[in-house]
Amino acid sequence: MTQPVTLTTTKNNRGFGLNLALPTRKQIEPMLVLITLLSLTASMVAESVFEAQAELILVLNIISYLAGGWYATLAGWESLRHGEIDVDLLMVAAAVGAAIVGQWHEGAILLFLFSLSNVLQAYAMERSRNAIKSLLKLRPDNASVRRGGEIISVPIEDLKLGDVVVLRPGDRIPSDGQVMNGHSTVNQSTITGESMPVTKEIGDKVFAGTVNEHGTMDIAVTKLASESTLARIIKMVEDAQERHSNTQRRLDRFEQHYAKVVIFSVALMVVIPPLLFSVDFDKNFYRSMVLLVVASPCALVISTPASILSAIANGARKGVLYKGGTYLEQMASLKAIAFDKTGTITYGKPSVTDMLPAEGVAERDLLSTLACVESPSEHPIAQAIIEKARAENLLICEPDKFQAMPGRGIVAALNGRQVLVGTESLMQQHGLTVPEALLEKQRELEQGGKTTLLVYADQWLGLVGVADKVRPEAKETMRKLREAGIEHIAMLTGDNQRTAARIAEEVGVTEVHAELLPEQKVDVVNMLSEKYGLVAMVGDGVNDAPALATAGIGIAMGAAGTDVALETADVVLMADDLGKIPYAINLSKRTRRVVAQNLTFAMGVIVVLVTLALIPAVKLPLPLGVVGHEGSTIVVVLNGLRLLVWRGK
Repeated sequence: MTQPVTLTTTKNNRGFGLNLALPTRKQIEPMLVLITLLSLTASMVAESVFEAQAELILVLNIISYLAGGWYATLAGWESLRHGEIDVDLLMVAAAVGAAIVGQWHEGAILLFLFSLSNVLQAYAMERSRNAIKSLLKLRPDNASVRRGGEIISVPIEDLKLGDVVVLRPGDRIPSDGQVMNGHSTVNQSTITGESMPVTKEIGDKVFAGTVNEHGTMDIAVTKLASESTLARIIKMVEDAQERHSNTQRRLDRFEQHYAKVVIFSVALMVVIPPLLFSVDFDKNFYRSMVLLVVASPCALVISTPASILSAIANGARKGVLYKGGTYLEQMASLKAIAFDKTGTITYGKPSVTDMLPAEGVAERDLLSTLACVESPSEHPIAQAIIEKARAENLLICEPDKFQAMPGRGIVAALNGRQVLVGTESLMQQHGLTVPEALLEKQRELEQGGKTTLLVYADQWLGLVGVADKVRPEAKETMRKLREAGIEHIAMLTGDNQRTAARIAEEVGVTEVHAELLPEQKVDVVNMLSEKYGLVAMVGDGVNDAPALATAGIGIAMGAAGTDVALETADVVLMADDLGKIPYAINLSKRTRRVVAQNLTFAMGVIVVLVTLALIPAVKLPLPLGVVGHEGSTIVVVLNGLRLLVWRGK
């Protein structure tokens, strides 16, 4: 099909800043289509109704040819300069051939329908691209910045790293940043695809293009507007749209060979029948031009990109970024997936799972004492306990004394009492014997792969279990993956075998590889590839980068704001949502089916029309051949556009 022609914008050379924007092809081509239709109609009416002079009719025909064939001629000539033959050249040649045998109107009808088809296709394809370009509109023009003791409005391009932006309810966030003050909920569906607003507190990340909903916040700018996650997403998807899929590349190569075969065949048909069989030259030449039109692979060539671009746009709106049509196609063939455990199947940070107070002790007293003792600590387990206490609305005080005992626990003083938190060996070191009932509960929790903390403060307060919690959607995701045709699911982790086995059993994964170093994960991915073929690796994109790069398809999950994930993975899931993986696979399978439908339909139409054109008794008219040819092109484009609104299973 025709390629876009870029028209430049000029500025007066006196430097007054006056921009004289030339009309673009998008604006000009519909007008040329209208001119073609009007001049064609005028020519037909002048000839049949008013019996006008031949010179006037010729002028009108030439106008219709120039208007209808302008962009096709430019594109065909450009291809010819590079030693290529495309559909545009075939259409122009057929129209010229019709004029040679005096069938100006048929040639003009061909150019009108062909140029109209191009306009409709351009509009349809633009819808796919606009689904991504519309993200640019999500950025506000200005930001309210706190500078020199006052709040001023500055263009977002002038934001600097470290600037403090003031956000009010309803404000769209101008750049990636970190919450410095206040709290709110943020609708970040444009970046992560999450349907529900996300609570943001001090220290949390926020992304450009998302919407602050209810509260007020101050955020510190961590990335310039041009380097924000939103800007990088747009750039990634635009690059992906330019990277052709394997099917599209094969079709592009096929088009060149096929077009040459068509031209050679038409040339033979023009020459041989009149020479060998005394066929009337004009009638035979006309039929050859019909063959040239109906044999052109227009619908065939456009069938794949129409589908691929629509699917890429659909995924991007849901927070699934394919880095090219190749990966979109390949995901449909996946039979095996390897998951990292920590941060992927699990949250990647410990949470309090069990509170087991001793007899006569309230659970709130156990948690309150523990949270106060742990408050000075930066250890992940301490943060999990403090988070649990905050969720219970408990007052968290500070201990009078605090001493961390690496590998064993904490010795602290709180309200005049000595408090011990940690292992059995810590208790024994201080002359304490752990009651058998607590030891039995401790062994049960540890057998389940949990870390335990014994708590003593003048008396036994109880036992707390801490573990990295499994994402609630993990088990359902594994089921949906098997429904999607994934036959082998493996879990890779550096954690111990006992913990890994517990997690795997909980989510329904049967193949577990535990206690792995990052380089050993690469070895396992290679082994799975040899065994099952194409393998996808799902990880968080940081410590899993080598395995993501090694796998046939690297899938980074929860990659919003993670530079390594955006660079390393082939498919990027912006949110921490395992459910996006079955969606991405099913979208890939759906795309493959639509592409197959388009290719089958396009080839079928070509075969039928070519057969009719070759049968002398049928006398297929050129306008009817054009309608069939261009109609099939519109059908495959519209069929591909259905992927824009596909919602999945």
